Amino acid sequence: MRLPISLTIFIRGPMIMKGYVRDKEATAATMESEGWLKTGDLCYFDYDGFLFIVDRLKELIKYKAYQVPPAELERYLQSIPDVVDAAVIPYPDEEAGQIPMAYVVRKPGSKICEAQIMEIIAKQVSPYKKIRKVAFINAIPKTPAGKILRRELVKHALSGASSKL
Repeated sequence: MRLPISLTIFIRGPMIMKGYVRDKEATAATMESEGWLKTGDLCYFDYDGFLFIVDRLKELIKYKAYQVPPAELERYLQSIPDVVDAAVIPYPDEEAGQIPMAYVVRKPGSKICEAQIMEIIAKQVSPYKKIRKVAFINAIPKTPAGKILRRELVKHALSGASSKL
C-alpha cells in the first residue's frame, strides 16, 4: 500500500554533474543552488519505507487541472488479455488542454475495440485518468533499450495519419 503523496527525486553527491555545458537555462532548471539535481522522476514511498519510481515529470499528461501519469495507464492496458503492448500519450484538446490517448497493439486475432478498452480502463481509474481516445497499431516504437518513443506517437497522432507505425 502506498502513502498518499507523490514526490520528485533530488540527489546530491560527488559523482553528480555540475550542470550542462554552455546551457545555463537547462542547468538552472535542473540544479538547485545547493548542488541538488532534480531528476524529473516521480516516486512514492510505501508504508514499509520502500521507494517506487512511477513516471517522469516531463511525461505527465495535463488534463484540466490534473496530472495523469502515462505509465499507470499503460500498466492497466497491458493487463488486458487482448493487449500485447500499449503506450499512452498526451493528445491536444481545446477544453481539457490534453487528453490521454492510447496506442494499443492487439493480440493476433483479437477483435477488442476502442470502446471496450476505454470501458475496461474507466472501471479501474479516477474519472480524470480515463483514456479518451484509442488507436490500434502493429508495434509501439521503442528505443533499443525499450523506452517508448512518445514523440513519434504524438507526431503520428497529430498528423491524422491512418497508416500503421
